Amino acid sequence: MTNHTDRVVIVGAGIAALYAALTLAPRPVLVISPEPLGFGASSAWAQGGVAAAMAQGDAPALHLADTIRAGAGLVDAAVAGVVTTEAPELIAALAALGAPFDRDALGGYVLSREAAHGLPRVVRVGGDRAGAAIMATLIAAVEKAHHIQVMTGLLATGVLTEQGRAVGVTVEGAAGQGAIHAPAVILAGGGAAGLYAVTTNPNRIRGQMLGMAARAGAVIRDAEFIQFHPTAIDTGEDPAPLATEALRGEGAVLLNNLGQRFMLDVVPEAELAPRDIVARAVYVENQSHRRPVLDTRQAIGPDLPAHFPTVHAACLRAGIDPVAEPIPVTAAAHYHMGGIAVDGQGRSSLPGLWVCGEAACTGLHGANRLASNGLLEALVFGRRVGRAVGATVTTQGDAPAQITLSGQTMTPDEADIAQLRRLMTDHVGVVREAKGLTRALSALAALDRPDQPLAMQNMLAAATMITAAALLRRESRGAHCRSDFAQTLPRGEPSHLTWLQAQMIRADAVMEH
Repeated sequence: MTNHTDRVVIVGAGIAALYAALTLAPRPVLVISPEPLGFGASSAWAQGGVAAAMAQGDAPALHLADTIRAGAGLVDAAVAGVVTTEAPELIAALAALGAPFDRDALGGYVLSREAAHGLPRVVRVGGDRAGAAIMATLIAAVEKAHHIQVMTGLLATGVLTEQGRAVGVTVEGAAGQGAIHAPAVILAGGGAAGLYAVTTNPNRIRGQMLGMAARAGAVIRDAEFIQFHPTAIDTGEDPAPLATEALRGEGAVLLNNLGQRFMLDVVPEAELAPRDIVARAVYVENQSHRRPVLDTRQAIGPDLPAHFPTVHAACLRAGIDPVAEPIPVTAAAHYHMGGIAVDGQGRSSLPGLWVCGEAACTGLHGANRLASNGLLEALVFGRRVGRAVGATVTTQGDAPAQITLSGQTMTPDEADIAQLRRLMTDHVGVVREAKGLTRALSALAALDRPDQPLAMQNMLAAATMITAAALLRRESRGAHCRSDFAQTLPRGEPSHLTWLQAQMIRADAVMEH
C-alpha cells in the first residue's frame, strides 16, 4: 500500500529525532515510532548527562582535547570542534525549554566528572535521570508543536529508493504493511548494541537503522566500534541495568572477588580511564572467574539512594543493597560509535537520506566515545539535520498524513534473535579474533534466509556489517580489540563499507568455514 505525504518523515522518537523535528519548524513533520513517545528509546535510559564546558576554568577546547584523546586516533577534529563549541549553548536552550538540570545553591549547574574527562563537565538531572528528564522536556515541546504529527505503532522496515535517491520508507504495523513516499527521510532510530546478548539498550534497539540504510546502498563507517560499558549491573536482567560512570567519578572503585582493586594495576587513571580500557579489565576479571564488583560504600555510602535513584532501584530489584554491599558488574554492549556515514550536516551518501543520533557516524567519537558525548551529539546533530533539511527540502502542504496499511506482517522468530545475539556476544564482543569473526559471519549467512521478515533482515545486515568491519580491521584500537592483532597501527584510518562488500566478505567466510 503506497501512501504519499508532503511532510518530512523522521524515523525514531529519541532525543535526536525530537530535536530535529522541533528544529524543522514550521516545515511539516511526520514522526513515526513503534512505541509511544518516551518508551523504547535509548535516550530515555541515559543516566550520566550531557557533556559541556560549563565550569569556570573549563573551555570547549579542553572538552575537544579530551574527546580526541579518548577517540584513539579516529576522531574527526573538525566535527568534534563544532560539537564541543555548541555544547554550552545547547544546555542553555534545553534549560529554556524547561529541562530541570541539577543546580547548586547559587543557581550554577552541578557538574559530574566521568571517565577520561579532565574536569567535571557532565550536566545532569536528578543524579542519574538526565536522559528521561530531557526526553520529557522535548516530548512536552513536541506535543505543543503544530507542525509535528506523531504516529506510533509503526515500525520502519526499509528505505525506499528511486534512481539512487531516498524517497520514503516502508513500514508495518498492526493493520499490515505499506510504503510512505516523502520529500525527505531522517533516520534517528538508535544504534546497534541490542544485537548483543548482554546489553544495556532497550529491546527494540537492534541495528535496524543501520541495516535499512546499508541495504538501500548507504555507506557505513566504523561499524566495528561497539562500546562496551564496564559497569552494567550483572544480575541476569535483559537488558542489563546500568551503574552510571558518575559513580566512579565520585570515587566508587572496582574490586574483584579477592578484594583487589584491579584497575590500579592496569593504568594510572584506574577507574577513570577511558571506557574501552576499563571494560576490557572487567571482562578479563570475569573470564578469570574473579567476579568484579563496583563498591560505592566508602565514596558515596548512604547518599546513593538520593543521588543515584535509578541505580538504587535496579539494585533493589535484584535483592542488592548498594549502601551495604558492592554491586556485581559486567561489560555490556552499550553504544555504537560507528553507523551510517554522514557529513557535518547529517547527510548520508544516499541523496534524500539524513541521519542523526546513534544511528549516524559523524566522526565525533572515533574508536571510543567520551562519556556523555552521546546525548550531546544527538542534540547538536538533531539541530543541524533539522536546519539542513529545512534549508534544502521544499514541502507543498501541511495536511496530516493518512497512512493505510494492508496485508500480513511477519514477526522475527525469537529463537533466531536469541541465536543472533549470542553469536555477537560470543564472537564479536569485547575481545575478537579472526577465527571467531569468520565463524560468526558463516552463522549469520545461515540465518539470513530468504523467508526472514524484513525486521530480521535489517538486524542480520547490521550484524554482518559490524562483523565484517571487525574482520577487516587488523589492529586493536579503542573499543575494537583483536587478540590476534594486538598492536595499534601508527596511523588510524576510518573504515567505510557497503552492504555489497560486506556480503562478499561473508561469502568468503562461508567458503572458509
